[in-house]
Amino acid sequence: MAKISINIATGSLQQAEMIVGIDLDDNTESLVKVQVNNKFYSPIDLASFILKELKNRAEHILKTPVSKAVITVPAYFNDAQRQATRDAGKLAGLDVLRIINEPTAASLAYGIGIDSTQEKTIAVYDLGGGTFDVSILKITNGIFEVLSTNGDTYLGGDDFDKLIVDYWILQNKLDRKVIEENKTLSQTLRLKAEEAKRYLSYNENFNAVIDDIKLDITKNEFEELIEPLVVKTITCCKQAVADSNIDISEIEMVVMVGGSTRVPFVKNTVKNYFKNDINDAINPDEVVALGAAIQADILAGNNKDFLLLDITPLSLGLETMGGLMDVLIPRNSKIPNKASRQYTTQKDGQSSMRISVYQGERDLVKDNRKLAEFNLTGIPGMPAGLPKVEVSFLINADGILTVSAKELRSGVEQSVEIKPQYGISDADVEKMLLDSIENAKQDIANRALIEAQTEAEQILNVTEKFLQKNTTIISQQELLVTAQAMQALQLSLTLNDKNLIHTKIEELNEITRPFAERAMDAAVSNALSGKSIL
Repeated sequence: MAKISINIATGSLQQAEMIVGIDLDDNTESLVKVQVNNKFYSPIDLASFILKELKNRAEHILKTPVSKAVITVPAYFNDAQRQATRDAGKLAGLDVLRIINEPTAASLAYGIGIDSTQEKTIAVYDLGGGTFDVSILKITNGIFEVLSTNGDTYLGGDDFDKLIVDYWILQNKLDRKVIEENKTLSQTLRLKAEEAKRYLSYNENFNAVIDDIKLDITKNEFEELIEPLVVKTITCCKQAVADSNIDISEIEMVVMVGGSTRVPFVKNTVKNYFKNDINDAINPDEVVALGAAIQADILAGNNKDFLLLDITPLSLGLETMGGLMDVLIPRNSKIPNKASRQYTTQKDGQSSMRISVYQGERDLVKDNRKLAEFNLTGIPGMPAGLPKVEVSFLINADGILTVSAKELRSGVEQSVEIKPQYGISDADVEKMLLDSIENAKQDIANRALIEAQTEAEQILNVTEKFLQKNTTIISQQELLVTAQAMQALQLSLTLNDKNLIHTKIEELNEITRPFAERAMDAAVSNALSGKSIL
């Protein structure tokens, strides 16, 4: 669920709503928000609840406090999703030592990559309950390189269960609508379908009866049902192999991950495609967690045979609107390293941009260590949001950080060289890390409030400009209602209540949506005026 929470921000919103069964709000380019009553939760909030529960369970079993963790993520997660995972860990009270790819963790569990002299090319086939992904990895000198990744974030063992339920509904000539309305029966059927799926991995027939409904299915019938979905995963495998620019014969090993890979038909199909033996000796539900534990053991210094590359002791980033810290190179990233991100201007005609570089783990730059500051000047005068300024962080093997900023349209560029570790002791680093964990809850709350305030201010500015330019298509009544909604949003900014701000943003969006659509229709009509459409 933590994976789905973080992934919702970039996936199909409608599909996510259907799967998780909750209302999602995506009226902005920021993270998707989940509304529960009058409170809004970000994917980071939801993931942190899960991580906190896992932390509590681990502490209960180990009978000792747990403060550090290695967290795994899908190989396809981008920088923003990885940073969101780090933030969720911090909010849960964990010092996230490393974020590692799930296929890398699975490989470590099988001992691949621990021997630094070993060179191997492997495929990791990961079919879980709700997601599927396949990764092609090349391991050289203990370094894991993801050559390609592919998959379907809405395909998994749950879909197998659904097919079985649909089969039983059809066989018994049941009314689907009646079944869906009867939540108890619907859930019982789903659980029986899951039981049948597991039973058919070792038997030829499954038979059961609930409420006088006969639930019969054979292994052959089950395999016919799931064949299209399994073929779909093989299509993803073919694309991953093609994207990796290697021949399938170069893949030396196939590692199976996820509970749904226990299905014999899945195993045989994967084996036949890769023409290679599959590795599923380790519990596929636990193999990624085991690999993460091995990585944690290495980081703890218990495995002296494994060489760890130099890493950044603290996160490196820059200041964005509202005094927030935007991390480009997270703590514990390998050195050398490079990261880039694009930014834009806040005001019309803005000709310069201040680049302030910080080091630390707190969400507000005022709580972090300032490393350098410079101005990028000569930005051509354009409306706010049009200039594209790419800021790049490059750390060389000696730990020297070079920060450069370039306006991509004009080519204007400026850079500065910094030594992040200069003048900071191990004790300072330790204190900054401790402060970030102790203040994580308040930091995340502060960030959420500032992001909501920034979003509100941007919407107010955009709405005001829109009203000034489109007075002819808006009635006096609409102007009055819009002005009242803008005033309510403006007032909410002074009350420092994130949920109230989001509520007022939604109300303003609902009011302005009709005449925004009207303006779009008018623009299209003007563009097509006098032109014939074939």
